[in-house]
Amino acid sequence: MGRLILRRLLATVPVLVFVTAGVFALIHLTPGDPIDAMMAESVDATVKANLRRELGLDRPIHVQYAAWMGRLLRGDLGRSIRNQEPVIENVSRRVRPSLQLAALAMAISLAIAVPVGILSAARRNTAVDGFGTLFALFGICMPNFLIALLLIFVFGVTLRWLPISGYTDPLEDPLPGLRSLLLPAITLGLALAAVITRTLRSSMLEALSEDYVRTARAKGLSEWTIIRGHVLKNALIPVVTVLGLQLGTLIGGAVITEYVFALPGVGRLVVDAVFARDYPLVQGVVLLIAVGFILSNLVVDLVYGWIDPRIRHR
Repeated sequence: MGRLILRRLLATVPVLVFVTAGVFALIHLTPGDPIDAMMAESVDATVKANLRRELGLDRPIHVQYAAWMGRLLRGDLGRSIRNQEPVIENVSRRVRPSLQLAALAMAISLAIAVPVGILSAARRNTAVDGFGTLFALFGICMPNFLIALLLIFVFGVTLRWLPISGYTDPLEDPLPGLRSLLLPAITLGLALAAVITRTLRSSMLEALSEDYVRTARAKGLSEWTIIRGHVLKNALIPVVTVLGLQLGTLIGGAVITEYVFALPGVGRLVVDAVFARDYPLVQGVVLLIAVGFILSNLVVDLVYGWIDPRIRHR
């Protein structure tokens, strides 16, 4: 298992280099200038040129990238062009809401998808299966922003049960914090639950057709005993794959949801940084999101080894 972890970590090095180089090139080739975004048009061109030279933006792209990589190897992600604060401080203020939102959305999705997916597979071609299939189709086809607006209208405007915007840290004030995250978490959780439901149903149906299931039935075991003791664990590998991929997406990709509910998360931070042409902040956030994806995939590999010991030796 130690060798497996080491191989996975070594394989991430070229991935991170490729990601950082690609993002660095794209953000610098995007039309617009950070100095123009910071200053009004009436500011003297000489002042802008001096500031551009001071920030190193007048140098060739490859020289800027080499300098940024040199600082990165020393653990320095640079400073934001907008507020001159270290990138790591900007991100640290925003990462907690995104992590809390991702964790709550994941919990909601699992609480919905696991029972629905199991019942749908166990009761194939029945009304229960039809409901599960309809729910999965609904969750996959409905855009997040539309689900968010429907939830806001029903639970925020009509019933007035939950706040429709703003953020309170659940670690500081648990009940108001949970209420502030519930609607955005349900928005993300429903879409993820639909994907997990379909994946779990398909995987369980495949496992239910295996020979060992027929043997277990011939022994007189009940259907739920077979599902709980034999089928479910063997059907989890595709589900774990989906969860690993979606976890990174939830942390860094919940931009629309964070904007709709006015959450100060990482997704919203990177979009604001792109509009402001804040190169160091964009690069730092994307790098941290890429590291999050890599770590989530590493966890998935470890969980694979726990589910199926044969994978540990590959």
